[in-house]
Amino acid sequence: MTRLLKRLRPLFAALLLPAALAAHADDVSLPKKLTIGLLPGESAPTVMRLNEPLRAHLEKTLGMPVELTVGANYAATGEALRFGRIDIAYLGPVTYILQSKRAHLEPFARPTHAQVGPTFQAVLIVPADSPARSFQDLRGQDVAFGDPASTSGTWVPRWMLADAGLVSGRDYSLRVLGAHDAVALAVASKKVAAGGLSKPIYERLIREGKLDAAKVRVLAYSPAIPEYQWTFREGLAPELKEKIRKAFVSTSDPAALGVFRAEAFIPSVDADVDRVREWISVVEREHPEAVTVKP
Repeated sequence: MTRLLKRLRPLFAALLLPAALAAHADDVSLPKKLTIGLLPGESAPTVMRLNEPLRAHLEKTLGMPVELTVGANYAATGEALRFGRIDIAYLGPVTYILQSKRAHLEPFARPTHAQVGPTFQAVLIVPADSPARSFQDLRGQDVAFGDPASTSGTWVPRWMLADAGLVSGRDYSLRVLGAHDAVALAVASKKVAAGGLSKPIYERLIREGKLDAAKVRVLAYSPAIPEYQWTFREGLAPELKEKIRKAFVSTSDPAALGVFRAEAFIPSVDADVDRVREWISVVEREHPEAVTVKP
């Protein structure tokens, strides 16, 4: 009987293999395709174009199809990650903080840059010929912001204004335009008195000729902001997460790193965004009427 079982074992394995593969194919912890969620900081075609080198690099390194998707807004990308419709996402600190209150999300990598490390800044800009020289000069004016969940396009500029004693709805009128480039162009065309956006995006818009540097100037720079985090959805298999993590932190591909202006991707943990949590709490505690985004 023992000899018979040994002879039949390969046959059993062959019979069971298709069922095992079918079950594996339906395993959400090991997707056949990696879906990456991106925030619509600019138009979706622009975001897709800028991130194509990273997509191609990951597809080659991981040996599996990789697809990019851009959310309709910041909240949509965060929600898609929370509900498992995408596998990893590049989230700004505020989007990550708000969504991680609802689900177990795991940051794993972030870009680091020459001189400033894993940080970036926001800017508050005004038309070049604006008489404004300080935040106080914006009282009674229209100020534009990007997506309500954008760290550098909304929360940090609003914190800067709140820290100076200016509250939206009381001291200035808030205009939500949805994207960094829309804010910059609104300021350049004098449709608003000022606008908040990401400093790297502001500089790239000028460099690419999409924003006329002669029509705008920086009124103020923010403190250093913790960088965006690449974040896993809940439920990915540990072996896949480790493979993805290594694909990011080991890359030296200049094309893949280029859009992030990064020297490298380095490991990231939840505590990296604690500074932003403090800024959010200041706005919520001192100026609750200024807060439009609730977890």
